Amino acid sequence: MGRMTEQVASPCVNICQLNPETGYCIGCMRTIDEIADWLEMTNEEKRQVLNQLEERRKAAA
Repeated sequence: MGRMTEQVASPCVNICQLNPETGYCIGCMRTIDEIADWLEMTNEEKRQVLNQLEERRKAAA
């Protein structure tokens, strides 16, 4: 049986606007570079970004 690699889903919520003060998208909390590079990132890199998003949300709250 072949090993299937499940892709990490994008955190995009279709609210695409960058906050000029933080540089983060107000919808998904990613930077413009993280958004642009998402399709080229490995699953591990995507998981690292997702972990950072949690910290960014907590800091913004």
